[in-house]
Amino acid sequence: MVRNIAILAFAGIVAVLGGVWYMTLRGSGSDDAFAQCRASAVAGGSGAIGGPFELVNAKGETVTDTDVITEPSILYFGYTFCPDVCPLDTARNAEAVDMLSDKGYSTTPVFISIDPKRDTPEVVGDFAFNLHEKMIGLTGSPEQVKAASQAYKTYYKAQDGDEDYYLVDHTTMSYLVLPEHGFVDFFRRDVTPEQMAERVACFIDNS
Repeated sequence: MVRNIAILAFAGIVAVLGGVWYMTLRGSGSDDAFAQCRASAVAGGSGAIGGPFELVNAKGETVTDTDVITEPSILYFGYTFCPDVCPLDTARNAEAVDMLSDKGYSTTPVFISIDPKRDTPEVVGDFAFNLHEKMIGLTGSPEQVKAASQAYKTYYKAQDGDEDYYLVDHTTMSYLVLPEHGFVDFFRRDVTPEQMAERVACFIDNS
């Protein structure tokens, strides 16, 4: 029952986000320089999604979005205890980064934990590095994580259960962020590494 309620709540959030993105695109008219790169009706540069955040990196240092996003970056909100979804999604992102590198594009995969209770800087750092040498792992206080999640309009909620082995329901989209433009697009779970690399390259070429 609790899981059903969480799923319905997540569906509601997705519907609201869809409306925000549609209205943003509608209001932007033909000014969207990245229109040819998008696979869905999402417009960037409006400030509706994304923005400043303050988190903690693998070294225990407090960093901001400007410290982290120094080149085109693919952000993912998940947690290291995730049994299946997070490893698959972040591995897909890492593979896309390698494909882009082979084509001469430098990008950074970023993993932001939404489970600060278990994901210490060391834990999240090891998780990120094991997936890709360039991946940046971030965690923080519950307040810092909540603020970052709200900036990107993501959803997460810990399930009831064992204090140490609980699961967390969360948004599973990845976000493309450019230093000069902020958030520009998102990728659903069914996007392949090849498709992601192609779309990211398009955004970089048109930025």
